[in-house]
Amino acid sequence: MELVSRPTSSSHLPLPCALLSFPLEVTMSPARLPLFPLNVVLLPGADMPLHIFEPRYRQMVRNCLDTKSPFGMLLALPNGMAGTGCTAEILEVTNRYDDGRCDILTVGREPFRVVELFTDDPLLHGQVDYLDDLVAPINPQLSRQLIELYETCHTLIFDDYPRDLDPSADAEISYKIAAKLPMDLLCKQRVLELRSEAERQERLVAYLKEWSAHLQKAETVRVRAAGNGRGLN
Repeated sequence: MELVSRPTSSSHLPLPCALLSFPLEVTMSPARLPLFPLNVVLLPGADMPLHIFEPRYRQMVRNCLDTKSPFGMLLALPNGMAGTGCTAEILEVTNRYDDGRCDILTVGREPFRVVELFTDDPLLHGQVDYLDDLVAPINPQLSRQLIELYETCHTLIFDDYPRDLDPSADAEISYKIAAKLPMDLLCKQRVLELRSEAERQERLVAYLKEWSAHLQKAETVRVRAAGNGRGLN
C-alpha cells in the first residue's frame, strides 16, 4: 500500500514515483479534489454516513453542495495516509445542527491516486488521477466461492443470512462484499487499490477463507460455553 506523509508546512508536494508499487490503469483526466482523510475506507458504490463538525470540512461540504462536486476520501493512518482513495458524492444532508455541524450521506464513486498535495489552505487538496480497471477474465468458480464465503461470514457475524447480493446484477461484487463486511481496514484498502475485479475477488477469497475458519471456531467455542453448566430437567 502506498502511503503519503502528512505535510507539516504549507506547500504543494509531488508524490515520489517509488510509492507506486503496483499496476495502475490511469485515465488522462487529472483533477484537483478537496481531501478528507479519515480512519475508514470508502469503496465505489458503497454508502457512508458522515458526521461533519470541523469548520474546514463544514465549508468543504457547503462548497461541494453548491457546485455539485465530489470530495476525495483517503484512509488516515498513524504514519500518514493512503495514496489511493475514492471520491465521495453527497447524496443528502440528513441532519443540520444549530452550531453548524451536519450529518451527510455519501456514496463512493471513482477510485483515484493522489499525485500532488496542496496544503496552502486549512483544507487539504490533491491533484489526482482517476483510475480505471484493467481488463482481466473473471473465474466463475472463484466468484461462486467468494459468494459462498461472504454468505458464511455474514451469517456468522450478524446472525443473519445476506439477501443483498445479486451476482447477475452486480458486475463488481468484490466492492460490495468488502463494503458489507467489517473487514480489516488495510485489507479493504488493498481491495480498493487492486485494479481488476479478478484480482479483487482472488484477494477476498484468500482473506475470507482464513476469516471464516476463525469465525466458525469462535462460534463453536461460544456454543460449547453456552451449554456448560446446564442441569438436567
